[in-house]
Amino acid sequence: MPAGTARPPRQGAARVHAGTGYGRLDAANGVLRRTADGPGTTLGPPQYSVPVGNSVVATNVRYLVFDIESVADGSLVSKLRYPGDQLAAHDAVARYRGELMEKYDSDFIPYTYQVPISIAVAKIAEDLRLLDLVVLDEPDFRPHVITEHFWRGWTAYGQPTLVTFNGRTFDIPLLELSAYRYGIGIPHWFNLQARTYDQPRNRYNITAHLDLHDVLTNFGATRFTGGLNLAANLLGKPGKMDVQGHMVQDLHDAGELALINEYCRCDVLDTYFVFLRISVLTGRIDLQREQQLVGETKQWLIDHQTQSKAFADYLEHWGDWPNPWSAAVPATGAAE
Repeated sequence: MPAGTARPPRQGAARVHAGTGYGRLDAANGVLRRTADGPGTTLGPPQYSVPVGNSVVATNVRYLVFDIESVADGSLVSKLRYPGDQLAAHDAVARYRGELMEKYDSDFIPYTYQVPISIAVAKIAEDLRLLDLVVLDEPDFRPHVITEHFWRGWTAYGQPTLVTFNGRTFDIPLLELSAYRYGIGIPHWFNLQARTYDQPRNRYNITAHLDLHDVLTNFGATRFTGGLNLAANLLGKPGKMDVQGHMVQDLHDAGELALINEYCRCDVLDTYFVFLRISVLTGRIDLQREQQLVGETKQWLIDHQTQSKAFADYLEHWGDWPNPWSAAVPATGAAE
């Protein structure tokens, strides 16, 4: 959010109970309590929790930087694209990908035929510190539960700003459609009775959703060739490593869900560092503060690398931004 922009009161901020399974928000004291798994009537996934004793302070979380990986719903593709052919789900997806590749030189299936199979979320404090980075519904990675956890977590944490890279054209529409598919109400997100600009889905409402790609392209006025990979590499960060987006469908078919989730975590780290530089660009922080946060995040990864292979891989490919202004402003705060 640009410097000087007043932030509206956060609704529903609370101390969130750490646990497993779904939760319900106790209106009396704002505590997210555990319940059994169930549809639509529950609020908040435990995966968003940052331990503070037996609870987390939801007001600590001001931004959710996230990325999503998805695969085609083969049964839907078979039914709608090839009615009467009685194609198996896998065969229908393969046929559709082949047609797309021949026509567009890309086999990316439209999001309307896809379901989420991985969402990684970085929880960011008001001062832009990284608090935690998690993947949702681990280790089951069920699309309906992932969707439920994402939207209920956003609600339970008082609707923090969502931060994505090109999420306006893919991540958010897919999550909205998934909520539609699975019967999950997200009234605070749609909020159609609010003034147009105040509605979270408004393209220019960066308090609700800050799409870094939109910032860099002046909301689509230019084409950002190179995408997140280029933006991250400009900062010395790894960008795409062994796994890339076009490989996700095949990895999923091969049962490599863990690898997909590690890839998703790395994309979120890249997005976070781009977010920090955008915050310098817009005057939210200065360069010295950004470099301090980069150093603190590197130390966080060092401290947590045994918890996720993605963190260790990211550190292995880590690069520092080559500061042209002064050799005296490195990423301080990180263990060398």
